[in-house]
Amino acid sequence: MKRNTLFVLIALGLGGVGVANAQDASSWYLAARTGMVAPDSARTTKNSAFAGIGAGVWVNPNLAVDFEYGINNADFKNNSPRFGHQWESVQLDVAARWFFGEIGSGWRPYVMGGVGVMRHKAFSGSLLSDAGYTASGGWDPMATAGVGMQYNLSDRVAFRGEIAGRYDRDNNSLNSSLAASQGFNRHSGFTDAMATVGLVVNFGGGSAPAPAPAHEEAAPPPAAPPAREEATPPPAVAIDLRGVEFKFDHPRVGEKLVPSLKAPTADSVQILDEAVDTLKRYPNVHVSVDGYTDSVGSDAYNQKLSERRAKGVYDYLTEHGVDASRLDGPKGFGESNPIDTNKTAAGRQRNRRVELKVESQ
Repeated sequence: MKRNTLFVLIALGLGGVGVANAQDASSWYLAARTGMVAPDSARTTKNSAFAGIGAGVWVNPNLAVDFEYGINNADFKNNSPRFGHQWESVQLDVAARWFFGEIGSGWRPYVMGGVGVMRHKAFSGSLLSDAGYTASGGWDPMATAGVGMQYNLSDRVAFRGEIAGRYDRDNNSLNSSLAASQGFNRHSGFTDAMATVGLVVNFGGGSAPAPAPAHEEAAPPPAAPPAREEATPPPAVAIDLRGVEFKFDHPRVGEKLVPSLKAPTADSVQILDEAVDTLKRYPNVHVSVDGYTDSVGSDAYNQKLSERRAKGVYDYLTEHGVDASRLDGPKGFGESNPIDTNKTAAGRQRNRRVELKVESQ
């Protein structure tokens, strides 16, 4: 947005939208994790290290779905007929995680459940090859369920800790007739315990809709009619702050405006500087600084968030030479007065805003 666009908006009384949140339900992430597997005792294998990687997407502010890959290699116990050899498990699954608490909270507990398949390879030398079993193992259905806690370090980075049970219907490596003939008990499935920690890196997110193109050569408004004793008051107008975007859950308590802006911050700072310049060019304009949010989160949380965003803009204006006597506020209105639907990412993006509403000229 260019400076003369701001002048036209004041002159013509056009509305404005503006402050956005960095993360939305459309964002996706990568999650790497590591941990330990405590196997079902019937496997006669030892505890083993686990490693995995996954890609996930936020279906809504509480539900995330991950597509995961994991692997663990376990040595057989000394009392196993396969002592001295190793058992490998590779899993592919889809897991859903339901998060509790507010979307902006630092700590968010969750429950998870998943389904998938596992490939097994029991490295037992001639024990398998002599019987004609494939060296590549086989695939079997599996399911997981567990609980966890996620700590949001920032809008992009989070840590997860998770405890889960993994049911494995293994009929290839340990549940085969060959395994039974070598001293293993036959089972219809095994249940392992898993404890993992992970790093989550968020990407994507709903982008703000492109601003409507400005008419650079808009005709000047007609000359004002002669003053009358009962002149009609001018309509309320707003200085447009479209393009000023905040990081997720920012600004936080005590945080200044610029550090809370989404990168690249230079774009948002330019728009704010143009608003300062506009107000200085119109010294008789008196504006209110009003903050709003979308409908995601509780009323109380959104109210506080809208107040912090409005105060960030208010402080920026006063620190750059706009007299506080010309500003009314800062005021937060939470999720009230939406200017678009909250049922779509684009609509919620428009509802997250700070407005400078002209009260008098």
